[in-house]
Amino acid sequence: MSVRRLAEASLQPASFAFNRANAAAAKQWIKKYPKGREQSAVIPLLMLAQEQEGWVTKAAIETISDMLDMPYIRGLEVATFYTQYQLNPVGSRAHIQVCGTTPCMLRGSEALMDVCRSKIHHDQFHTNDKGTLSWEEVECLGACVNAPMVMIFRDTFEDLTPERFAEIIDLYDAGKGASVTPGPQNGRITSEPASGLTTLKSEKAILKATRDRETRAAAKAAKDAEPAAAAAASVPPAAPAAPVAPSNASKPKTDAVETSPARKSPSATKVAPAVEKAASVAAPLHSAANANKAEPQVEDVSKQRKGPKNKAEPASAFKAPEAKVKPAKAVAKAAKPSPGNKSRPTGKKPV
Repeated sequence: MSVRRLAEASLQPASFAFNRANAAAAKQWIKKYPKGREQSAVIPLLMLAQEQEGWVTKAAIETISDMLDMPYIRGLEVATFYTQYQLNPVGSRAHIQVCGTTPCMLRGSEALMDVCRSKIHHDQFHTNDKGTLSWEEVECLGACVNAPMVMIFRDTFEDLTPERFAEIIDLYDAGKGASVTPGPQNGRITSEPASGLTTLKSEKAILKATRDRETRAAAKAAKDAEPAAAAAASVPPAAPAAPVAPSNASKPKTDAVETSPARKSPSATKVAPAVEKAASVAAPLHSAANANKAEPQVEDVSKQRKGPKNKAEPASAFKAPEAKVKPAKAVAKAAKPSPGNKSRPTGKKPV
């Protein structure tokens, strides 16, 4: 994760203030947010400051924070988080952003970076000797179909070759950047195929004037054809062709009543509800006793006897002798003392 810091104190200006045009634009941006949410305008206001000064200074961050009544740390968080804000001085005439994402890289963006290294500075975020130009590599700038491309301020220059890119850099360095037309640099319009349009070559489908002209021509042709149509109407019409029965090819072939070809529904013969009810079988009378009866197999099951339930075990299950439990009666009989036992109580009270 990269760490973005403000420029050194020696490079920071002492103060910042919007010019008249940007001050009016800042007020318009603040009005777009509801009352109590004016701090949301910090992003567009920082962009205005960058467009005015070329980069975002510490004084600009503090001034904008005061305008929005927000702590300085909140403004610093926004400025250092988004890479669209330049926190160090850039070229006074152009800061060039070269796209290095996969589509542009496949189309030769590395060669464009070599041009920047040779004409501006070997390293990114460094200005040339005159301080007029700087460059950096960025991620996708949204013109992949016109790769390779660069962005200078708000303009994109696409379909670049190293030679054409070098010419653009020289023009900006000479202060003639406004003379360069943004967009594709190979002659094609927007993102159409390099060989020219292959579709929508006719304007008939998109121009209303062409459609209206064709409509009027069709109406005139129909009016001119009315006498011929009247003459054709005097000829007796031919006998209509016999109706063709619907095909059963798509119907599934099953034994279900719904797909039987012999069954036609709904029936053409209508029956009165009373007649249909008389011919129907009456429903069986409700019987609570019959309703509570279960299946014969369930009714014949003998009820479980009262008392503890013995755990069912297979007859052949092996059990250790010491684990065998004696019957309850046998245990009770063994508990009684035998007549020869001297410890047997006599029933006499001790004297």
